[in-house]
Amino acid sequence: MTSSTIPRMNFGSTGHMSSRVLFGAAALAGGTPERAWEVLDRAMEVGVNHLDTAASYGRSELNLAPWLAENRNRVFLATKTGARNGDDARAELELSLERLGTDRVDMIQLHNLVEQNEWDEAHGPGGAVEALIKAKEEGLCSHIGVTGHGLRIPKMHLRSLERYPFASVLVPMNFVLWQNQQYQADLQALLDYCDQTSVAVQTIKSVARRRWPEIPERRFSWYEPLAEEAAITSAVHWVLQNTQVFLNTSSDSRLLETTYAAAIDPEPVGDEMMEAIAIANDMTPLFDGGELERI
Repeated sequence: MTSSTIPRMNFGSTGHMSSRVLFGAAALAGGTPERAWEVLDRAMEVGVNHLDTAASYGRSELNLAPWLAENRNRVFLATKTGARNGDDARAELELSLERLGTDRVDMIQLHNLVEQNEWDEAHGPGGAVEALIKAKEEGLCSHIGVTGHGLRIPKMHLRSLERYPFASVLVPMNFVLWQNQQYQADLQALLDYCDQTSVAVQTIKSVARRRWPEIPERRFSWYEPLAEEAAITSAVHWVLQNTQVFLNTSSDSRLLETTYAAAIDPEPVGDEMMEAIAIANDMTPLFDGGELERI
Protein backbone atom coordinates (compact mmCIF):
# COMPACT_ATOMS: atom_id res chain seq x y z
CA MET A 1 0.00 0.00 0.00
CA THR A 2 1.33 3.43 -0.93
CA SER A 3 1.99 5.73 2.01
CA SER A 4 0.16 9.03 2.25
CA THR A 5 3.06 10.80 3.95
CA ILE A 6 6.67 11.53 3.11
CA PRO A 7 9.10 8.86 4.37
CA ARG A 8 11.58 9.66 7.14
CA MET A 9 15.12 8.60 7.91
CA ASN A 10 17.89 9.39 10.36
CA PHE A 11 19.22 12.91 9.95
CA GLY A 12 22.83 11.87 10.21
CA SER A 13 23.93 11.28 13.79
CA THR A 14 21.56 13.85 15.32
CA GLY A 15 19.09 11.22 16.53
CA HIS A 16 16.22 12.89 14.66
CA MET A 17 14.12 11.03 12.10
CA SER A 18 13.61 13.76 9.51
CA SER A 19 11.27 13.70 6.56
CA ARG A 20 13.16 13.15 3.30
CA VAL A 21 11.78 16.52 2.22
CA LEU A 22 12.83 19.43 4.42
CA PHE A 23 10.75 22.60 4.32
CA GLY A 24 12.84 25.41 2.88
CA ALA A 25 11.50 28.41 4.78
CA ALA A 26 12.87 30.88 2.27
CA ALA A 27 9.37 30.38 0.87
CA LEU A 28 8.15 32.40 3.87
CA ALA A 29 10.45 35.37 3.27
CA GLY A 30 7.44 37.45 2.29
CA GLY A 31 3.77 37.16 3.13
CA THR A 32 2.22 37.06 6.57
CA PRO A 33 2.31 34.85 9.67
CA GLU A 34 -1.25 33.76 8.85
CA ARG A 35 -0.20 32.51 5.42
CA ALA A 36 2.86 30.84 6.93
CA TRP A 37 0.58 29.03 9.39
CA GLU A 38 -1.47 27.60 6.51
CA VAL A 39 1.63 26.52 4.59
CA LEU A 40 3.24 24.89 7.64
CA ASP A 41 0.08 23.06 8.68
CA ARG A 42 -0.09 21.63 5.18
CA ALA A 43 3.55 20.56 5.37
CA MET A 44 2.82 18.74 8.63
CA GLU A 45 -0.15 16.97 7.00
CA VAL A 46 2.13 15.34 4.45
CA GLY A 47 4.73 14.37 7.04
CA VAL A 48 7.30 17.18 6.88
CA ASN A 49 8.91 17.61 10.30
CA HIS A 50 12.07 19.61 9.57
CA LEU A 51 12.19 23.36 8.90
CA ASP A 52 15.20 25.13 7.41
CA THR A 53 15.34 28.92 7.62
CA ALA A 54 17.98 31.66 7.89
CA ALA A 55 18.46 35.09 9.38
CA SER A 56 18.89 36.36 5.82
CA TYR A 57 15.53 35.02 4.56
CA GLY A 58 13.58 38.25 4.85
CA ARG A 59 10.65 37.86 7.26
CA SER A 60 10.90 34.07 7.34
CA GLU A 61 11.87 33.75 10.99
CA LEU A 62 9.27 36.31 12.06
CA ASN A 63 6.56 34.57 10.04
CA LEU A 64 7.50 31.22 11.58
CA ALA A 65 7.32 32.47 15.17
CA PRO A 66 3.55 32.36 15.82
CA TRP A 67 3.27 28.83 14.44
CA LEU A 68 6.32 27.70 16.41
CA ALA A 69 4.80 29.05 19.62
CA GLU A 70 2.30 26.17 19.45
CA ASN A 71 4.21 23.60 17.41
CA ARG A 72 7.88 23.91 18.36
CA ASN A 73 8.25 20.30 19.51
CA ARG A 74 6.82 18.91 16.29
CA VAL A 75 9.79 19.92 14.16
CA PHE A 76 13.54 19.91 13.84
CA LEU A 77 14.30 23.63 13.55
CA ALA A 78 17.39 24.83 11.69
CA THR A 79 18.55 28.33 10.90
CA LYS A 80 21.74 29.84 9.49
CA THR A 81 24.27 32.59 10.03
CA GLY A 82 26.35 34.27 7.36
CA ALA A 83 28.74 35.71 9.93
CA ARG A 84 32.35 34.50 10.06
CA ASN A 85 33.49 36.41 13.15
CA GLY A 86 32.60 34.72 16.42
CA ASP A 87 30.94 37.72 18.07
CA ASP A 88 28.87 38.40 14.98
CA ALA A 89 27.82 34.77 14.65
CA ARG A 90 26.75 34.67 18.29
CA ALA A 91 24.79 37.91 17.87
CA GLU A 92 23.07 36.60 14.76
CA LEU A 93 22.12 33.36 16.48
CA GLU A 94 20.67 35.28 19.42
CA LEU A 95 18.72 37.49 17.03
CA SER A 96 17.34 34.43 15.26
CA LEU A 97 16.24 32.93 18.57
CA GLU A 98 14.47 36.19 19.42
CA ARG A 99 12.80 36.40 16.03
CA LEU A 100 11.76 32.75 16.11
CA GLY A 101 10.41 33.09 19.64
CA THR A 102 12.35 30.12 20.99
CA ASP A 103 15.21 29.54 23.41
CA ARG A 104 17.01 27.01 21.19
CA VAL A 105 17.31 25.74 17.66
CA ASP A 106 18.09 22.17 16.75
CA MET A 107 20.76 23.29 14.33
CA ILE A 108 22.63 26.47 13.41
CA GLN A 109 24.43 26.38 10.05
CA LEU A 110 27.32 28.38 8.65
CA HIS A 111 25.76 29.74 5.48
CA ASN A 112 27.63 29.33 2.17
CA LEU A 113 31.11 28.83 3.58
CA VAL A 114 33.07 28.64 0.33
CA GLU A 115 35.53 31.55 0.05
CA GLN A 116 39.00 30.78 1.41
CA ASN A 117 39.38 33.96 3.46
CA GLU A 118 35.95 33.47 5.02
CA TRP A 119 36.72 29.81 5.73
CA ASP A 120 39.96 30.77 7.47
CA GLU A 121 38.20 33.35 9.63
CA ALA A 122 35.29 31.08 10.54
CA HIS A 123 37.54 28.21 11.57
CA GLY A 124 40.22 30.35 13.18
CA PRO A 125 40.59 31.69 16.75
CA GLY A 126 37.64 33.89 17.64
CA GLY A 127 35.76 32.66 14.58
CA ALA A 128 32.19 31.55 14.05
CA VAL A 129 32.85 27.84 14.61
CA GLU A 130 34.39 28.50 18.03
CA ALA A 131 31.47 30.74 19.00
CA LEU A 132 28.83 28.25 17.83
CA ILE A 133 30.51 25.41 19.71
CA LYS A 134 30.21 27.54 22.86
CA ALA A 135 26.55 28.29 22.04
CA LYS A 136 25.98 24.55 21.67
CA GLU A 137 27.55 23.92 25.07
CA GLU A 138 25.19 26.52 26.52
CA GLY A 139 22.14 24.82 25.01
CA LEU A 140 21.27 27.50 22.45
CA CYS A 141 21.65 24.96 19.65
CA SER A 142 21.94 21.20 19.55
CA HIS A 143 23.94 20.76 16.35
CA ILE A 144 26.09 22.75 13.93
CA GLY A 145 25.98 22.39 10.15
CA VAL A 146 27.53 23.99 7.10
CA THR A 147 25.93 24.97 3.79
CA GLY A 148 27.11 26.11 0.40
CA HIS A 149 26.44 26.82 -3.24
CA GLY A 150 28.43 26.55 -6.42
CA LEU A 151 30.90 24.14 -7.96
CA ARG A 152 33.58 24.45 -5.29
CA ILE A 153 31.44 23.61 -2.30
CA PRO A 154 31.82 19.79 -2.11
CA LYS A 155 35.59 20.15 -1.72
CA MET A 156 35.18 22.97 0.80
CA HIS A 157 32.72 20.89 2.80
CA LEU A 158 35.25 18.06 2.96
CA ARG A 159 37.83 20.50 4.30
CA SER A 160 35.32 21.77 6.86
CA LEU A 161 34.47 18.24 7.98
CA GLU A 162 38.14 17.45 8.43
CA ARG A 163 38.41 20.46 10.74
CA TYR A 164 35.17 19.98 12.73
CA PRO A 165 32.51 17.19 12.84
CA PHE A 166 29.57 19.15 11.48
CA ALA A 167 26.21 17.39 11.80
CA SER A 168 25.15 18.14 8.24
CA VAL A 169 26.18 19.63 4.94
CA LEU A 170 24.04 21.25 2.26
CA VAL A 171 24.90 21.17 -1.46
CA PRO A 172 23.26 21.76 -4.85
CA MET A 173 22.20 18.54 -6.57
CA ASN A 174 20.21 18.02 -9.74
CA PHE A 175 20.53 16.08 -12.99
CA VAL A 176 22.12 18.75 -15.16
CA LEU A 177 24.63 19.71 -12.49
CA TRP A 178 25.53 16.03 -12.09
CA GLN A 179 26.62 15.97 -15.74
CA ASN A 180 29.60 18.13 -14.80
CA GLN A 181 32.14 15.35 -14.35
CA GLN A 182 34.37 17.24 -11.92
CA TYR A 183 31.42 18.29 -9.78
CA GLN A 184 30.05 14.76 -9.85
CA ALA A 185 33.39 13.35 -8.67
CA ASP A 186 33.71 15.97 -5.92
CA LEU A 187 30.14 15.48 -4.74
CA GLN A 188 30.49 11.70 -4.76
CA ALA A 189 33.62 12.00 -2.61
CA LEU A 190 31.64 14.15 -0.17
CA LEU A 191 28.73 11.70 -0.17
CA ASP A 192 31.07 8.81 0.54
CA TYR A 193 32.70 10.66 3.43
CA CYS A 194 29.32 11.64 4.91
CA ASP A 195 28.08 8.07 4.61
CA GLN A 196 31.12 6.79 6.51
CA THR A 197 30.83 9.41 9.25
CA SER A 198 27.02 9.67 9.60
CA VAL A 199 26.82 13.27 8.40
CA ALA A 200 23.41 14.27 7.01
CA VAL A 201 23.37 15.52 3.42
CA GLN A 202 20.83 18.15 2.41
CA THR A 203 20.33 19.02 -1.25
CA ILE A 204 19.07 22.20 -2.88
CA LYS A 205 18.19 23.33 -6.41
CA SER A 206 16.60 19.96 -7.25
CA VAL A 207 13.89 21.59 -9.37
CA ALA A 208 16.00 24.38 -10.85
CA ARG A 209 15.53 24.91 -14.57
CA ARG A 210 18.13 27.57 -15.38
CA ARG A 211 19.17 31.12 -14.62
CA TRP A 212 16.62 33.64 -15.77
CA PRO A 213 17.36 34.27 -19.48
CA GLU A 214 17.25 38.01 -18.88
CA ILE A 215 17.46 40.30 -15.89
CA PRO A 216 13.86 40.52 -14.61
CA GLU A 217 12.38 43.54 -12.94
CA ARG A 218 11.27 41.48 -9.99
CA ARG A 219 11.44 37.75 -9.30
CA PHE A 220 11.03 35.93 -6.02
CA SER A 221 14.09 33.80 -6.70
CA TRP A 222 17.31 34.47 -8.60
CA TYR A 223 16.82 31.34 -10.71
CA GLU A 224 13.95 29.97 -12.77
CA PRO A 225 12.42 26.73 -11.45
CA LEU A 226 10.78 24.03 -13.49
CA ALA A 227 7.12 24.74 -14.13
CA GLU A 228 5.55 21.54 -15.48
CA GLU A 229 4.31 18.99 -12.97
CA ALA A 230 5.80 16.00 -14.77
CA ALA A 231 9.23 17.62 -14.95
CA ILE A 232 9.17 18.64 -11.28
CA THR A 233 8.09 15.13 -10.28
CA SER A 234 10.90 13.50 -12.22
CA ALA A 235 13.47 15.97 -10.88
CA VAL A 236 12.41 15.21 -7.29
CA HIS A 237 12.45 11.47 -7.97
CA TRP A 238 15.94 11.72 -9.48
CA VAL A 239 17.35 13.30 -6.31
CA LEU A 240 15.48 11.11 -3.83
CA GLN A 241 16.43 7.87 -5.56
CA ASN A 242 19.73 8.49 -3.79
CA THR A 243 18.63 7.14 -0.43
CA GLN A 244 21.37 9.00 1.40
CA VAL A 245 20.11 12.54 0.81
CA PHE A 246 17.39 14.93 1.91
CA LEU A 247 15.72 17.43 -0.42
CA ASN A 248 15.03 21.03 0.59
CA THR A 249 11.92 22.49 -1.00
CA SER A 250 12.15 25.44 -3.37
CA SER A 251 11.68 29.03 -2.27
CA ASP A 252 8.82 29.15 -4.80
CA SER A 253 5.84 27.98 -2.73
CA ARG A 254 3.86 27.20 -5.88
CA LEU A 255 5.99 24.07 -6.28
CA LEU A 256 5.32 22.66 -2.82
CA GLU A 257 2.36 20.42 -3.56
CA THR A 258 3.99 18.79 -6.57
CA THR A 259 7.19 18.28 -4.58
CA TYR A 260 5.30 16.70 -1.67
CA ALA A 261 3.35 14.38 -3.96
CA ALA A 262 6.52 13.24 -5.71
CA ALA A 263 8.33 12.63 -2.42
CA ILE A 264 5.62 10.48 -0.89
CA ASP A 265 6.38 7.60 -3.22
CA PRO A 266 9.56 8.31 -5.21
CA GLU A 267 10.36 6.07 -8.16
CA PRO A 268 13.67 5.39 -9.94
CA VAL A 269 14.35 7.73 -12.87
CA GLY A 270 16.87 6.78 -15.51
CA ASP A 271 19.37 9.13 -17.11
CA GLU A 272 17.73 8.79 -20.53
CA MET A 273 14.42 10.04 -19.18
CA MET A 274 16.06 12.89 -17.31
CA GLU A 275 18.09 13.86 -20.36
CA ALA A 276 14.90 14.07 -22.40
CA ILE A 277 13.26 16.20 -19.69
CA ALA A 278 16.31 18.44 -19.49
CA ILE A 279 16.26 19.02 -23.26
CA ALA A 280 12.51 19.59 -23.39
CA ASN A 281 12.69 22.12 -20.55
CA ASP A 282 15.92 23.80 -21.64
CA MET A 283 17.55 22.97 -18.31
CA THR A 284 21.05 24.35 -17.85
CA PRO A 285 23.44 24.38 -14.86
CA LEU A 286 23.03 27.30 -12.47
CA PHE A 287 26.69 27.40 -11.50
CA ASP A 288 29.76 27.86 -13.67
CA GLY A 289 32.43 28.84 -11.18
CA GLY A 290 31.69 32.53 -11.70
CA GLU A 291 29.99 35.19 -9.65
CA LEU A 292 27.00 33.08 -8.66
CA GLU A 293 29.19 30.88 -6.48
CA ARG A 294 28.46 33.33 -3.68
CA ILE A 295 24.64 33.39 -3.98
